[in-house]
Amino acid sequence: MPFEWFVALRYLRDAKGQTALILAAVSVGVSVIVFLSALINGLQASLIDKTLGSQPHITLQVRREAARPLVDPSHDRAVARSVQPAPQRLRSIDQWPLVMADAERTAGVIAASPAIVGAGFAVRAEAKNAVVVRGVDPERFLSIIDVRKRMRAGRFDVAGGDAVIGAVLADELGVGVGDKIRITTTEGIDDVVAIMGVFSLGNEAVDKTWVITSLRRAQTLYALPGGATSIELKVADVFAAEAVAGELRGRTGLKADSWMKINAELLTGLSAQSSSKSMIQFFVILAVALGIASVLIVSVVQKSREIGVLRAVGTSRGRVLRIFLIQGAVLGLLGSFVGSALGALLSKLFEGLVRGPDGAPKFPVQLDLELFVLATALAVGVGLLAAVLPARRASRLDPASAIRNG
Repeated sequence: MPFEWFVALRYLRDAKGQTALILAAVSVGVSVIVFLSALINGLQASLIDKTLGSQPHITLQVRREAARPLVDPSHDRAVARSVQPAPQRLRSIDQWPLVMADAERTAGVIAASPAIVGAGFAVRAEAKNAVVVRGVDPERFLSIIDVRKRMRAGRFDVAGGDAVIGAVLADELGVGVGDKIRITTTEGIDDVVAIMGVFSLGNEAVDKTWVITSLRRAQTLYALPGGATSIELKVADVFAAEAVAGELRGRTGLKADSWMKINAELLTGLSAQSSSKSMIQFFVILAVALGIASVLIVSVVQKSREIGVLRAVGTSRGRVLRIFLIQGAVLGLLGSFVGSALGALLSKLFEGLVRGPDGAPKFPVQLDLELFVLATALAVGVGLLAAVLPARRASRLDPASAIRNG
């Protein structure tokens, strides 16, 4: 065993009370970091999953039609006008297959799907509900929003013009799998569709209004043969969605809305959670660092005579410096192991305390290897930094003075 390691471990073993105290402090600090990080990360992941479980990451659409003046002013004529928004109508994206292919080649985009999204009414006997009709390419759409995992009854099958509808809408219309409803669109076209499945995405507005059918059937319902009113995209990094949307907006000239823009309040809340987590981690790390530094400084004072003897027999300042740096690193490493285990245990216990009606935890936690590696790196790094001051003090002790006054 190297000399520095032998002396450092010997010092830690001789001062068992101090070593146990600082290990306890480091362990508690690491457990707090692991517990809070797992809880906040789990809540953020749950919120994002619930939000993005019913919407694409980016939606490309034709820009809104602007009002056009009927009379323009000239040098000898002034025109006073009241500008009113132009009435909007469903319009297909020009050459949408080429636009979709171009979007798929964009860095960060992992899936793309064409869609026709329009308003209408679902009619069943005396019931009449306002709905949002979504005409989709089934295979591509499922790579954006996997409705198959959220089916409450039946199956996801929109081939041949069949449809699947939200669970709340099905309850309000009093229909189930195998029943038929009449869809009337804003274009004045109506048709009868068979219900092949009922889904629940956990979003009441979606479950109450969505009717998903094939792209071809929607093209007929909205008089858009061969058209698509939007292209829906999924990206690998959900927090890079706005950057990708900005790139597509500039390249295609289309309106590109990311989930980050549509859910600005949610994004603000997630940012606030991340900021609070970072602040808590900072103060915990500061407390741990002060604890390690104070204990090691006391150790230097107590062992000044021994350090003087080491220096007198030829031990270099560099070796003395490394002895105390090793102590700080060992304390941080051992504390990180105990603290990570304690934090993981507390996280799982807390997760199981409160559960919803479906059995899912109301406070999910997210424990992964990255979190434990980060906690270990922080603890070891803090241990080393906290040991710098006492190590420098020990290495600068004058051997004669230390032996005489020790």
